[in-house]
Amino acid sequence: MKAVRRVVTGNDGQGKSTITWEGEAPARHESKFPGRGVTDYWVWNKTPQPLNGSEDASLWPDEFPGPKGGGHLRTVHWLANHEVQGEIPPLVTPHAPVPVPDGRSWDRGGGNNVTVSDMHKTESVDFGIVLEGERGLVLDNYKTVIKPGDIVIQVGAWHLWDSSRIGCLMGFDMISAKFDEQGLGLQEEDIPVMLPNPNQVLPSGVKPQRRIITIDKEPGKSSLVADSFSPEVILDPARPGFALQRMWVIDSHPAKIVPETLQLPNILVPPKTGTVLNVFTFPPDSHWSGKVDKAQVEAFYKIVRASEICTSGTIPNHPYSQKSDTVDFCLVTEGEIFLILDTKETLLKAGEIAVIRGGNHAWSNRSNQPAIVAISSHDAIQE
Repeated sequence: MKAVRRVVTGNDGQGKSTITWEGEAPARHESKFPGRGVTDYWVWNKTPQPLNGSEDASLWPDEFPGPKGGGHLRTVHWLANHEVQGEIPPLVTPHAPVPVPDGRSWDRGGGNNVTVSDMHKTESVDFGIVLEGERGLVLDNYKTVIKPGDIVIQVGAWHLWDSSRIGCLMGFDMISAKFDEQGLGLQEEDIPVMLPNPNQVLPSGVKPQRRIITIDKEPGKSSLVADSFSPEVILDPARPGFALQRMWVIDSHPAKIVPETLQLPNILVPPKTGTVLNVFTFPPDSHWSGKVDKAQVEAFYKIVRASEICTSGTIPNHPYSQKSDTVDFCLVTEGEIFLILDTKETLLKAGEIAVIRGGNHAWSNRSNQPAIVAISSHDAIQE
């Protein structure tokens, strides 16, 4: 099973941001099929989650779909048919929904748990981000193939995963939700989906970010809400080639079962007990370094309604610095980028993951190509 590099930040005794853990993520759980399993990167069991703590939370007891009242960040490693050692079991015949003993997930058969999952649903809102390979997504009314960089937002919906053609490495930020008394997990509000502006012109080097939203509108049947691109792209005039593409907002705990959330105003800073998911394209520093002043940086943070987290000037030569009461899960999907802290810096490459626990930080792209990072920011508190 592939080892994935993980960086976790914290703060030292002087309150300066630093690296707490760095290296291969230790919480790898391989199944009986060599090469297939899950890796946990962070686990939390209450919301808001703590910013501090000396324990590596990836090693905490975990479950599927994550602790009730919290959640987890993990990757799943799935095999293609040609990678399986031994015989592949036949597909399970589809059947009526059956609750799994944990009481927070259900399955309807249809898979074999080797290269094809069961048709299942979980009491959670999930951000699924493809890092390598590809994966088939099957709903009751829709099928598609997702590839590196694509993001699926599963809002408590029935779904099946198929990796039989090409294996995959896929990240999941799974956030605790609450279904109705019958456990059906149906759409709670009819909110119009937001679609991309057909006249939107993206800067050179910026790719439109695919966003797939799923939900159950009637019992036992999943529906596609949207398979399109981010409907809101925010640029920075001082950084040619920069883009922030909004994906999703969670404004309560447990998370709501709704088909759209980008009508909410939160961009960089999540609501209390909530989460924001954005995808950033960072252009090479050479496009803007040395040409930006503090006023331009502050203007950007004002645009994204986050002036209070701007710390411009605190990290030499890196004006776009920030510090917020959030735990940020950062998945690099393309290119490479340096994470700059008060005391250290480290290079993150495509497929690697950082967990930033509220410390002062900035990003620096010293390559010649754009770097793309998906970041989900969770409300957190100092305990």
